[in-house]
Amino acid sequence: MKMIVMFSLKDRLKHIGHLDLMRAMQRALRRSGLPVRYSQGFNPRILLSFAAPLAVGMEGRREVMEVPLEAPVAGGVFMEKLNAQLPEGIRCLACRQVDDSHPAPMAALFAAEYDIHPLQHEEALYSALPGFLNEPNIMVTYKTKRREREINLQPLIFNLHVKDGALRAVLSLNEHGSCKPELLMTALADYAGVPAPRCRVIRNRLLNNLFVPLENA
Repeated sequence: MKMIVMFSLKDRLKHIGHLDLMRAMQRALRRSGLPVRYSQGFNPRILLSFAAPLAVGMEGRREVMEVPLEAPVAGGVFMEKLNAQLPEGIRCLACRQVDDSHPAPMAALFAAEYDIHPLQHEEALYSALPGFLNEPNIMVTYKTKRREREINLQPLIFNLHVKDGALRAVLSLNEHGSCKPELLMTALADYAGVPAPRCRVIRNRLLNNLFVPLENA
């Protein structure tokens, strides 16, 4: 059995890397006394599975991870004991127990919803949005460790509109193709004829291929 855990990451801890987040979660789970399952061998550890790493500096409102269990535990007890050990900036928001046959969050992940707050050129970017979305192809070039690669973002943008003063975006996030918010904003800025802006980015939720939040799927 395992626990599907929804948690938030914000404030100063949004600046830590994924490995540091994993260590913080493992440390909190060890200290909690919860019946979590450890790996075998000389260096036993909790085999956590995260749906998708957060980019450094990005806030997460409803992130999802999977925690293996040795024994059943009530969701409320799990959440209370874990939160008592987590550092400020990380909070367990909800959890539910499932059996081992339940798909791992990473396997079920298809897309993510973001709120993107441009800190510059907001008016020009929002004015350019209708024409940008009508483009048949939205080509952008980005660098990998070995080479430059050009991709078409158009089929990777499932929804994009202005909501409450920010860009609300539903973007592909899976093994077949992903659209990072920074690539989207680079392409939109290029279309609008302005420099790529600095942005505050919040990942609201992770979605499966039916666009159901992973924590509910």
